[in-house]
Amino acid sequence: MRGNRYVGGTRGQVKNRAFRAGRGMLMAVAALALAPGAASPADKTERYVSLRANEVNVRAGPGVRYPVKWKFVQRNMPVQVIAEFDTWRKIRDWEGAEGWVHRAMLSSQRSLIIVGRARTMRRHADAHAPAVARLAPGMVAVVIQCPNDWCKIETEGYEGWIRRTGVWGIKPNERVR
Repeated sequence: MRGNRYVGGTRGQVKNRAFRAGRGMLMAVAALALAPGAASPADKTERYVSLRANEVNVRAGPGVRYPVKWKFVQRNMPVQVIAEFDTWRKIRDWEGAEGWVHRAMLSSQRSLIIVGRARTMRRHADAHAPAVARLAPGMVAVVIQCPNDWCKIETEGYEGWIRRTGVWGIKPNERVR
C-alpha cells in the first residue's frame, strides 16, 4: 500500500470521522441560533423590494452557472427577499414562486400588486373620498407612502390612496415613508 496517507483506518473511515465531528459542531451552532432571545437571520434578510428592470432572469441558484427558471417582464414588480448569498438574492413573488436574482436587478423602491378583486383608488385616505381610478387584479403600483391603513400610490399616470387590504408587497403593520 505505497503512498497510503490514511493512518488509522481506510479512506472512508477517515471521512466518516470528519463528518461526525463536523455534524456535532453544526448541531452546537444550530442550538445556539435557536436559543430563546437569539435574533433570527430571517428577521434581517426578509424584506420587500421591487424589480429594477423590465426583464429580470430568475435562476435556479445563486450564480450565472445556474439555469434561468423564468423571466420577469415588468419593472417595479414587488418581490420578497427571503435569503442572501454573496451578491445574489433569493426572492419570492406574490404567487409564491421562488428563485435567485442578482442584487443589481433589485431596487429599494417599494411597490405593491393588486390581488383578489379590483380595488378603488381614492383622492384622499378616506372610503368616502372621490374615486380616482379602478385598479384590476395584477396591476402594479409604486408606493409613495403608507402611514396607516391606507397607502398613497402611483400607477399609469394616476396618483391616489388605496386601502392596504387586497394588496401584496407591504407588511400588514409596516409604515413606508
